[in-house]
Order: sequence, then C-alpha cells, then structure tokens
Amino acid sequence: MSAARAASGVNASGPVPRVRRVGIVGWGAIGRVVGTALAGGEVGGAELVCVVDNRPLGEAAPARQLSFEEALEHCDLIVEAAGQGAVREWGERVLASGTDLLIASTGALTDDELAKRLLAAGPGRVYFTGGALGGLDLLQAARSLGPLDQVLLTTTKLPATLEQPWMGEELLARMRTATGPVEVMSGTARDVPAKFPRSTNVAASLALAVGDPDAVRVRVVADPAARHTRHVVEASGPYGTYRFDAAHLPDPGNPATSQVVPYAVLRGVAALAGRTGHIL
Repeated sequence: MSAARAASGVNASGPVPRVRRVGIVGWGAIGRVVGTALAGGEVGGAELVCVVDNRPLGEAAPARQLSFEEALEHCDLIVEAAGQGAVREWGERVLASGTDLLIASTGALTDDELAKRLLAAGPGRVYFTGGALGGLDLLQAARSLGPLDQVLLTTTKLPATLEQPWMGEELLARMRTATGPVEVMSGTARDVPAKFPRSTNVAASLALAVGDPDAVRVRVVADPAARHTRHVVEASGPYGTYRFDAAHLPDPGNPATSQVVPYAVLRGVAALAGRTGHIL
C-alpha cells in the first residue's frame, strides 16, 4: 500500500477529503493534454504526481518523471495513455499494488485472457474510457433487457493513419492511390483492434459495452477525403434500434487519435475523483 493511501483518516470535522494522486503513463498526444489539465488544477480532487515514459520529458513537463515501480509507490490512480503494450506489461502489477487503473487503450481488453487476469487482480480496480465513442451507456442499458441482434461499427479515417506493418503491397497501393473510400478490413471487435492497435480502440470499447467482442462487426475504411475521423454505430435488439454517428477532428500531432480522446480520459478521472454529474 502506498503512503498516500495509508495516510487517509478522520479529523475533528469528519473524513479527510481524498485527493486522487495520479500518475500518467505515456507523454504523447493523450498524456500531454491530460497531464497539463491535471497539473493546472482543472480536475478537482485529482493531483498530477508523476509521468512515466521511456523518453526524456524535458523541463517543460509539469510533473516529475518516475519509473513505473516508483509511480506505484506514490499514486493511487494510474492513467494509461501509452498503448496496448503498456496494459499487457503493467496492468496486473498496477492492480496488485492496490493502485486503480484507468485504461485508454481498450483494444488490449479484447484479449480474453488478459481481461480475465485484470478483473481477477486486485485490490486495485480497473476502469476504461469510451474515448471517441458515445452511446455506450445506452447500449449497456439495452443489453440488460436482452442480447442485441446486430451491432455494426464503421470507422473511417485518412489512409495514412491506418497503414500497418502487416499490410501487403497491394493493399497499401490501393490505400495510397485511392480517390474514394476503400474498405481496409472487416471483422469482429476481437480481431480488428489487434490489427490496428492505435486506431480502433473504439471497437473494443463498444465490445465491452455490448459484452461480446464476437457479436460486434467492424468495418475499417480509408478515405483520402476524410477531414474528420468518423465512427458510426448501428445496433438493434428486441427492444429498439440505435444509431450513433460521431465525427471528430484528428489530433494534429497524432492523426491516429481524435482530439476529443484526452478529454474523455479527463472526464473519467473526474468521475473517479468524486466529482458529481459524471458518468464513467
């Protein structure tokens, strides 16, 4: 147990308010926005303690840079913003230390074995954010009435943001010379996030809401005219039909990520810090 958690107690006026001591893993497009907001006091009840990254941060970083092991000694909430690999390597250790974990790279959770291990680990608790996708709470509510008959996600992005090392020359050539939309891959929400680890975390978030990654069909489309990153969810079940269409501007520094994603992460931190009116 870290010193921060052990130090909680009661004063003469009642319980001492608990301040979330936050460590951010990954100082990229998501981590920088989240960390800067926390350091600026924009989320009440949450304090940025440290940043974990394998690259030097420089003097501009708003908090000290620590190793992962050191971060677990000083934080009670770790925010992952470094990619699926960080979840696989460190997720269980974070939770076993008693530290809570908020995952941005939800694609890692389509690995059933990893998801089971994280849910079984503790005493820390694991959370995930919907990121660039909305409507998840409604789909969770609909699922409680009965299984959804059909769930389809179509994600459209600029071709360059979807290029992957496993792609053959023919597919790459079609994407690079396309004058209109090109379907890059079609599969389930279990298959697709593994193939696009930085571009399709929304598919995993949708699968977690629906409760079955194999029941979610995903189409990944490359479009040279895609000024926005677009996610369209179409779902139906015995009690209703649902359609959500979200179009986001990509982050200028990392076009594979929508600009809204760090703010979804901040919303999750705020909910975990006890601010009212927030749904995680």
